Amino acid sequence: MTAARVLTALVLIPIVVGLVWWGPPALVAVLAAIVLLLALYEFFRLAERAGLRGYWRWTSVCAAGLIYAQWEASQVETHPLSGGLELVRNAGQINLSSESVFLVFLFGVAWIALVGRRPIMEILPGAAASAAAMVFVALPFSYLVRIDGSAPPSNDHLGKQLVLFTLALVWAGDTGAYFVGRSIGRKPMAPALSPKKTWEGAAGNVLASLIVAIPFARWMEAELFPLLLAALLANIAGQMGDLFESAYKRAAGVKDSGALLPGHGGMLDRIDSLIFAAPVMWCYVGWWFWRGHG
Repeated sequence: MTAARVLTALVLIPIVVGLVWWGPPALVAVLAAIVLLLALYEFFRLAERAGLRGYWRWTSVCAAGLIYAQWEASQVETHPLSGGLELVRNAGQINLSSESVFLVFLFGVAWIALVGRRPIMEILPGAAASAAAMVFVALPFSYLVRIDGSAPPSNDHLGKQLVLFTLALVWAGDTGAYFVGRSIGRKPMAPALSPKKTWEGAAGNVLASLIVAIPFARWMEAELFPLLLAALLANIAGQMGDLFESAYKRAAGVKDSGALLPGHGGMLDRIDSLIFAAPVMWCYVGWWFWRGHG
């Protein structure tokens, strides 16, 4: 690893961990929105280089709305009452669901396309780029906010522990892939998308994520096997996200999505694996509650 890459990681990782662990869900949601908007800005720059000029301002507004909707959904509190009744309280001030955000996004894109002054041949590519930004970047990434707020009465820290687990397995996987790929990597994994990625590196990626599950299982007082399974599935999804972003960059003819983070490229480069890993971990949260741990 380059010195810039290591130094950036040494500075940012403690900051991110501290903010996630000690920050209230509202602060985590705001920080997630900032990260997402930076990543979307880079995404639309890549799309434009590939000939797809999306409606980035409107999409960014809706993406921020999606983060709020996920935060609001995580703030729902359920209190059991006598007679089998439940009292449900929502801490949010505006009732906004993910579905309503997508409907507003849909009709907004249609309206902008109809009243805008772009050539008619640019309408479909613009709508496609905007839809891709919402579906492949904003929606899956927003589940980190949902996870962070998923704290049952029996475990106030569960959501934060799962967010840190997701971050750690992605970081460890990237590191494992780098060192294993450089040392023994021989078989190209997807040469058309990322020539330097190898199957050996992918295996190192998986192994590193599985190792992370061991101390987290002890810390969370959770069963090891389910956490290993969650790490495996989230890692595979994360590697898919990494390759998916490589496809964006290949189409745009660039190596990195930006230069915001020294040694790491842009924000989209840094969170590409996390984007796809987050919804997998949210499914694990649902399983956790279904098993009665909440």
